[in-house]
Amino acid sequence: MGNLMVQIKKFLSNKNTVTILGILLGVVVLYVGYSYRIGQSINPVSIPFAKVEITSRTKITAEMIGYTDVPKSLVKKNENIVTNANDLIGKYVNFGCVIAENSFFYSQLVVKQVTLQDNADIPDGFTLYPLKVNLDTTYGNSIFPGENIDLYIKTENELGEVVFGKLIEQIEVKSVKDSKGQYVFETASESRTPSVMNFAVPDCMFNLLKIAEELGYEIIPVPRNAAYTEEEGSTIIASPELQEMIFEKAAPLNISYDMDPCNAIKAE
Repeated sequence: MGNLMVQIKKFLSNKNTVTILGILLGVVVLYVGYSYRIGQSINPVSIPFAKVEITSRTKITAEMIGYTDVPKSLVKKNENIVTNANDLIGKYVNFGCVIAENSFFYSQLVVKQVTLQDNADIPDGFTLYPLKVNLDTTYGNSIFPGENIDLYIKTENELGEVVFGKLIEQIEVKSVKDSKGQYVFETASESRTPSVMNFAVPDCMFNLLKIAEELGYEIIPVPRNAAYTEEEGSTIIASPELQEMIFEKAAPLNISYDMDPCNAIKAE
């Protein structure tokens, strides 16, 4: 027994032996860690999905919900995915949105209460402004309610030169409707052509936009990216020069709108 212990001590004291054991131990640790991380990523978790299409303002019931297994990594990468049916039942699909059949539920699409009219939550001092649009001006129906966009104007001056520029910045789209007054994004099973895009704007901007319309200016919605919508900022006049030009041209025509300029001028 004593000789055996001596042999073991000699074996362990050998530098080459220690190096080999260290390498083997490192490989084992890496393998175990890698296997654990892979297991954590691919181990399935059960999350709810829509068994049927659920349209805007519809109350979500248990019968509408199914469950499916997905890799845990999918849920981690998409923090907005709702993972518990208890967070869905009794709530509503957000205004102007739709949850397609067999799709997951996302937190931004589900609300406790939902407004039933475009002007239901418009604050005092604001007015609902409807802008006529079509498939081309909405970039193929790619401007959605809740997004912040910009409004540009286009016209010609006395010399026949094109005047084009951004008039209003960071304005929120309230809704998009077709010619029948139906919400365009209320369903995925029916294709609807946009006809009117609604905005909630301060009263002075409403007057400005209506005057521009009567002068024959083309008002053009221009979409931005998701980060633009997430920014905290006010709806503002982007160009005091364009605002002044509109009021100057309207003054001799006796257009019956309040032509006081908006105070929300973009700071330099």
